[in-house]
Amino acid sequence: MNYQETVNWLFNQLPMYQSQGKAAYKEDLSNTILLANYLNNPEDKFKSIHVGGTNGKGSCSHMLASVLQEAGYKVGLYTSPHLKDYRERIKINGKEISKQFVMGFVRKYKSFFEANELSFFEMTVGLAFDYFAKEKVDIAVIEVGLGGRLDSTNIITPELSIITNIGFDHVQFLGNTLPKIASEKAGIIKPNVPVVIGETHKETKPVFQKKSKKTTSKIYFADKNYTKALESDLKGTYQSYNIKTVMQSIEVLNSADFKISDKNLKKGLLNVAKNTSLMGRWQILNQNPKIICDTAHNKEGLIHTMHQLEKECSAQLHIVFGVVNDKNLEDIISLLPQNAKYYLCKPNVPRGMNLADLYKVFDKNGFLSEAYNSVNEAFSKAKSSANQEDYIYVGGSTFVVAEIL
Repeated sequence: MNYQETVNWLFNQLPMYQSQGKAAYKEDLSNTILLANYLNNPEDKFKSIHVGGTNGKGSCSHMLASVLQEAGYKVGLYTSPHLKDYRERIKINGKEISKQFVMGFVRKYKSFFEANELSFFEMTVGLAFDYFAKEKVDIAVIEVGLGGRLDSTNIITPELSIITNIGFDHVQFLGNTLPKIASEKAGIIKPNVPVVIGETHKETKPVFQKKSKKTTSKIYFADKNYTKALESDLKGTYQSYNIKTVMQSIEVLNSADFKISDKNLKKGLLNVAKNTSLMGRWQILNQNPKIICDTAHNKEGLIHTMHQLEKECSAQLHIVFGVVNDKNLEDIISLLPQNAKYYLCKPNVPRGMNLADLYKVFDKNGFLSEAYNSVNEAFSKAKSSANQEDYIYVGGSTFVVAEIL
């Protein structure tokens, strides 16, 4: 198989949460442990940082990788989902894994994958860990895929665990209360490994304190210890929470055996996109009209992006918007500005919400909206309708953003 055939096989062979949702979710780590053992436990051959949470874990992961790179470390970075190319998920010092390594890994272990019915996510985690071990990274920043306790990445014993925040997302897997969701996320806290919590909330703080006490893990609440965030090239106002989380994390790492200077920290935060090739976080694609895309896709994320949009935009606001079908629209519809023009679309994945259903909700709530057959058709219409001084925002789902990048 060539590279594209290999990636197609990975996507199509078995259920995958990114496209199929709940069918891909597994209730234990037995398959991941089985694969790790088969690969001679590559996760034990490099140091790691584990990053979980509802929102911000991708931004935090990229920021941390950038700072560590500035400090001279060889840094692996595992994140999900990707926007354009599968290889975005696995990088070393900002450079994507080679097509040859992906093809070679699948070719070598394909019969084992099939015999044990491994999921897309399990195979991808195995690939990342194998790659980082073979390339002898100094440290890898590993982003949790979904939840924490049962996530395939949760076979590592990291130097530091990070939980950015807790919000209502993936409630069909993680529970329908904040303490229940926090309990699942807290599953990444390991014995005697320090943990940084990005945002402190009265409902979830006791959950983290109880777990950290049980595991004798020193716990840090970043937003309580840092009142002011450093500057970053990631300009979304919501990034201030993530920056404080990273600042706290670097302090904890330095109290161990890491050597990361203030200069490394400041430079790393100012060069996140350059050092890690991060896309889709308040990314400005054009100036006149100003076109912004952002992957915020739930209530907690959209609160901040919508507030920033309304604060910055003094002219007409055009919003290209689509969601996946397991999204609770009633939770987020009230966050959206009433004075915008909406260009509704269905992202091109099986989980994309039916266009008629999406339009019905917007129409019922009195929004000025039109439905379009594709993301690109909606985006083209928004661009042709906007004046030079207008704003165009593209979002609602990671998959909508992916299609226009």
